[in-house]
Amino acid sequence: MSRRILVVDDSPTMRRLAASTLRAAGYEVVEAEDGQAGLDRLVETEINAIVTDLNMPVMDGLVMTERVRANPRTAAMPVLMVTTESSETMREKGRAAGATGWITKPYAPQRLVAVMRRICQ
Repeated sequence: MSRRILVVDDSPTMRRLAASTLRAAGYEVVEAEDGQAGLDRLVETEINAIVTDLNMPVMDGLVMTERVRANPRTAAMPVLMVTTESSETMREKGRAAGATGWITKPYAPQRLVAVMRRICQ
């Protein structure tokens, strides 16, 4: 069974980059442009893991992650933050929200694949 990854990013370029990288690695990918759209996709289709940006309009990645954790159906789902934010304060906020991992942009595509393979088994 192929794993389905939800990629959430308000930047179409970054979203396409992550999606194409994951598709090339054999994952199915569903895309969303902000946290609220991401939560909507979770209702519409079965997802195995989430890759999300932090800073987005409508709903940011932290709030989305908190809501994913609050839902019993998605509470254990891996959530990887992929963001330009690199401060320890922001990482701590990500951990507090329930992020499984953190990658700072820009990143090497193979790093994204390696982390997804580790957290999405």
